[in-house]
Amino acid sequence: MDISRLLTLRELARCGTMAAAAESLHLTPSAVSQQITQLECSLDTPLTERRGRGVALTPAGDALVRHTERIMVILDEARSELAQLRSDIAGQLRIAAFPSLAVAILADTVQALQAAYPRLQIVVQEMEPQEGLTALSAWRTDVAVIDDLAADPGVHHDAYDLVPLAEDVLHILLPVDHPLANRSSLQISELREAAWALDSTSSSFGEFIANLCRRAGFEPRINAHCTGFEMVAAMVASGCSISIASGLRLIKPLDGVKAVPLRPEIHRRILLAYRKADRCHPALQAFLTEIKRNASRTLAAKPTQEH
Repeated sequence: MDISRLLTLRELARCGTMAAAAESLHLTPSAVSQQITQLECSLDTPLTERRGRGVALTPAGDALVRHTERIMVILDEARSELAQLRSDIAGQLRIAAFPSLAVAILADTVQALQAAYPRLQIVVQEMEPQEGLTALSAWRTDVAVIDDLAADPGVHHDAYDLVPLAEDVLHILLPVDHPLANRSSLQISELREAAWALDSTSSSFGEFIANLCRRAGFEPRINAHCTGFEMVAAMVASGCSISIASGLRLIKPLDGVKAVPLRPEIHRRILLAYRKADRCHPALQAFLTEIKRNASRTLAAKPTQEH
């Protein structure tokens, strides 16, 4: 039985449709269908059946998914034990991280690890927190960097360990000449007349901001759906919009932008998630040690945004 086909079946069971499984696996629906058909042929057993617009697993398919999860845990444990028997830290470590963390902390962490362990290959995948958790549970990444605003760290917590990395605070971003830019703090309700720029690549964070405004009694008027934070900052600096950003975004100065603390403060916890069977893997332990050291150093030196 091919491991990749088993994981495709598992993802189909989780998603419920060929299209959703294909999107999650970054494949085409026909490729997913072909892998399932090949797996069924190799076993001479039907594993799926049509049910309305979706796909349901047969009893044989359900049983195989359960065995697949056990197989993957055993493989994780085997890789970890073999890695501990090596004389150096080597191999590949896949990291899923959201952009603000990657810019502020992760890049320097990867550089330090590559210098210390030349045979360790670290592959960084930009993913939003919930996407990272999904990839972790599907064995498509080894570490998922998440936050508790965009992802629920309690879901399937029995399958992975969580390590606190940092605590972040949200700020209002204003043009430097905005009438409220010199305030020591701001409440969301004071911004009901403003136009907002939001990073549309993070739908969960955008929805969080929108709900924050709704709880304050207004629907945010969004005049810029941006595909990255660079555009958000440009819209704010130009005077066209305001926005909300995490403290990690303020590690580097933003020209033309003033960051004002939000009151009451909104904190987000940043955590590292990894599968429990990997907890003793030397590469994972080296990564955890270095990124925690880097996060502590970087956040301690974080400047106040005064530009």
